[in-house]
Amino acid sequence: MFGSIAGGLLRFIHRMGSPPHFHRLAGKLAPWFGWPALLLIIAGTVGGLVFAPADYQQGDGFRIIYVHVPTAWLSLMTYTGMAVCSALALIWRVKIGHALVSVMAPIGAAFTAVALLTGSLWGIPMWGTWWVWDARLTSELILLFLYLGVTALKAAFTDRDQGDRAAALLAVVGVINVPIIHFSVEWWNTLHQGATVTKLSAPSITTDMLIPLLLMTFGFSLFLGWALLRLTRTELIAREPNASWVRELMEDDHG
Repeated sequence: MFGSIAGGLLRFIHRMGSPPHFHRLAGKLAPWFGWPALLLIIAGTVGGLVFAPADYQQGDGFRIIYVHVPTAWLSLMTYTGMAVCSALALIWRVKIGHALVSVMAPIGAAFTAVALLTGSLWGIPMWGTWWVWDARLTSELILLFLYLGVTALKAAFTDRDQGDRAAALLAVVGVINVPIIHFSVEWWNTLHQGATVTKLSAPSITTDMLIPLLLMTFGFSLFLGWALLRLTRTELIAREPNASWVRELMEDDHG
């Protein structure tokens, strides 16, 4: 029974990972991610900058969390997704896997860079310095290097398949850094504050501050989905320019 379920799941993954199927599906789904993302980000920005009160300790400086927290969270989620896609491509040869990794790596690097930059901007008034070799900050910096390493490996090989495999291996091995980043504030004595929203008890942030943060997090997450769908469609065409489904697509567009 377990074997039949696993086989059915694998067939479903391969069907969903078929380039022409994914291309069509992504085109239909992208608008359902893009417009809600825009509306949520606008609402979260207005709520965070206008309606949320100043923090009693940090003043208005705390408002940087409305960009810092979503980008930091998505830097981890994007890498985790990239590692899963890499494993699917390496183990079960799911075609769409390598294409998704090619798209995820620069997006994840951008999220990570913004998280590091906004964290540094926050650290100047709060810590008195823009950077410390804190466990959370250092492991997040390593994450940026992993993203850049995946991108560089893909470009380093003249044979695209070899580059894909090398990058996928690095993505899978590097995923060990994700739990290190997440639990670093608990495992080591760090300057970085602990969790405020994802606590088992009630979040240690007031509702009028929390709602804009959640709106921004959901908005950025939907933006990630929109960007992946749109960019992966382009990546698939670039990878298979001579495929029959691409030729049919071009004929339909010009017809």
